[in-house]
Amino acid sequence: MMNVRNLFLVRVTQCMVALIVAGAVTASSAQEMDELWGSRVVKMRADNAERGQLFDEGNYAMFIHWGLYSQLGNRVNGKTYYGIGEWIMNRRMANIPVDQYKELAGTFNPVNFDAKEIVQLAKDAGMKYIVITSKHHDGFAMYHSKACDFNIVDSTPWKTDPMKELSAACQEAGLGFGFYYSHNQDWSFPGGGGGPRVNADGTPATFDDYFVNKCLPQVEEITTEYGPIEIVWFDTPGKMPKEYVEKLVEVVHKNQPGALVSGRAGHNLGDYQTLGDMEVPLSNVDGMWESVDTTNDSWAYAWYDEYWKSPQEILRRLVACVGRGGTYMLNIGPRGDGAVPERAARSLREAGEWIRRYPQVVYGTDASPWQHSLPWGDVVSKGNQLFLTVMEWPTSGELYLPGLKSTVGSAQLLSGDERTPLEHETRNGWTVIKVPARAPEKLASVIEVNLNGQPDVDPSFAVDPNLGVEIHAEFASVANASKSEKRWMEKFGEWKGTVHVHDWKAEGRASFEVEVLEPGDYNVSLSYAGEGRLVWGVTIEDGEHIQNQQNSSHNYQEFPIGWMNFPEPGKYTLNVSCLEGNLDSASLKTIRIEPIH
Repeated sequence: MMNVRNLFLVRVTQCMVALIVAGAVTASSAQEMDELWGSRVVKMRADNAERGQLFDEGNYAMFIHWGLYSQLGNRVNGKTYYGIGEWIMNRRMANIPVDQYKELAGTFNPVNFDAKEIVQLAKDAGMKYIVITSKHHDGFAMYHSKACDFNIVDSTPWKTDPMKELSAACQEAGLGFGFYYSHNQDWSFPGGGGGPRVNADGTPATFDDYFVNKCLPQVEEITTEYGPIEIVWFDTPGKMPKEYVEKLVEVVHKNQPGALVSGRAGHNLGDYQTLGDMEVPLSNVDGMWESVDTTNDSWAYAWYDEYWKSPQEILRRLVACVGRGGTYMLNIGPRGDGAVPERAARSLREAGEWIRRYPQVVYGTDASPWQHSLPWGDVVSKGNQLFLTVMEWPTSGELYLPGLKSTVGSAQLLSGDERTPLEHETRNGWTVIKVPARAPEKLASVIEVNLNGQPDVDPSFAVDPNLGVEIHAEFASVANASKSEKRWMEKFGEWKGTVHVHDWKAEGRASFEVEVLEPGDYNVSLSYAGEGRLVWGVTIEDGEHIQNQQNSSHNYQEFPIGWMNFPEPGKYTLNVSCLEGNLDSASLKTIRIEPIH
């Protein structure tokens, strides 16, 4: 298949050239940009996109977790269970017996579900496709399944198939549509992962009973009865044997040749990589991949969970994923009545307004040549262009681009359709862009940089003269210590994670290379966890050494170590060591270097 990203960029370039020749790219109207990045780029619409193009070029999607569990909202018999709502039935949460859980269907009547409203919300948010739970681990089918009567049409007073309505609404609006399907776990069907071990007739249940009688027929149903599918999003394969996954993937590709299979199918049989829940990578990731995240903490609706991501936080995480080379799929959890929580919808729409003003930052982009975020925000690239998304606007009047070896032809501050030329200069190898004292945008401002050639960047971390820099342990080289990923849950199913340096030995160190533009004193802090009081030291290789004792924390509190002097511009190696205390517990997450103002 032809490289769809290259094809897209060629066609967009042709459109831009044609508009420039016609004198039209004076940004005379927002409608022109909407046409350029929306309906005029026909391959970005679901109804005639190539396989995987909405995923690879659209970069932003809506995930929906909605099911029988949504009407409980994490409250059972008056008790609230804190954690992800779709697991409420599980023994590690409310431990609801199968028969009792099935009785809930008799009162499930989501009369406020409106497929067109949800699709319009996705469009308003700037999303290019929707993926919704057709069956989660509880086994309840949110569509009219013939393979099992435990479904929303046969078991509820509503008697409606919302997936028919949602699929039709997506097709009408030009959005892609896809299904989540829990292929291994099924807590209500005999033989399913975590399900009953005995069939209705009293015989022992096997996984084959579940796979043959429910799983495989349901995957046939969702891939044949709901129109064109963009993605089938399998989840939690566990110990499911490879031959079963191969069969499911074969069914998807046979029935939906244009569909992708998620990386969580298992056995490396997915069409792309799916990262961990709520994981936004810190460094660029090769190939096609997605990050899945949620608008608050729980995937499915939880009555108490009002910790919503702000519009700026949504944009920060979206642009970070696009800047690392991937796709961001952001979840909503409708209530049991089918309505979307108002605060989630408001944040999505406000972020979507920004995307409509700056579509070139999100759609059809390439990853940042820096390979990581910068202290003030992030970067995406398109050919010889860089788009700088500035979250922390510099009040000094100067924005710093470290390590850029390519020469800059021009820089322009974008404000919707308006463009303001910006002066720029090179200073000790850094590109310095002169900017106004006030940011033109509330959420994030955008600067377009046109290079004289392809981007050529030294991706080393640099100490921004305005903001300093925070460097994660993921980017350290270690000696006499270990570096690995660490994940934990602060509430059930709500994952946190980091790469940390640990297992400190004598003369152990984590080394960070940094570039300094302005010499002088800087404050150095470390974020770490551990037990009791720990002594940490930071040393400039062949230079100054500082150390300090602070009480540790379990959740990576940041502690100051002291001031450190960088005597001249250039590159430095900083070595961080845990010197005293319970070294076995010491876990380093980040180092922060801040200018002293």
